[in-house]
Amino acid sequence: MAKAKEKLTSDTFLEFTLVLLITAVICLIGNLIYAWAAARGAGPVDWAANFVQSVPGLLILCGISWVGLVMGAAIPGPVPSIIWITVIGIVLSVPGMPTSKYVIDSTSKIALLATCTPVLAYAGVSMGKDWAEFKKIGWRGVLVSGLVMFGTFFGSAIVAEIILKIQGII
Repeated sequence: MAKAKEKLTSDTFLEFTLVLLITAVICLIGNLIYAWAAARGAGPVDWAANFVQSVPGLLILCGISWVGLVMGAAIPGPVPSIIWITVIGIVLSVPGMPTSKYVIDSTSKIALLATCTPVLAYAGVSMGKDWAEFKKIGWRGVLVSGLVMFGTFFGSAIVAEIILKIQGII
């Protein structure tokens, strides 16, 4: 059964804002760590410059996410927030749009792994919260879930390997 849409209240706005700000801070820390790791052996890292370059991209990503979450909660119908977030992000960055150069330049300063960390942490917390429900699935569900994760990981790795070889990167 589909989950009912959340009502749009001031608490919802506050929750969206707080979660996105926490995520942005974690992404910023991750981006600074990524810059440090990438520069190992190449010299000192300019922390202030990396911080200043990262903030506009993070604010853009948070803004897109916030607007998409609000639209998902406010607009009736079966369209989830992730669709709104994706559409907004695509529209703002499609070549020919006045915003595309700035959005692409700003968000390219954010390391992909820095954004994956909070998302994966949230997924882990969500999984832990529903652990009782997960246990009700039984061993067959655990086996299928494990195989799906295994297959997705190795399938993605194989596709990435092929594409990187075709491009001559590896």
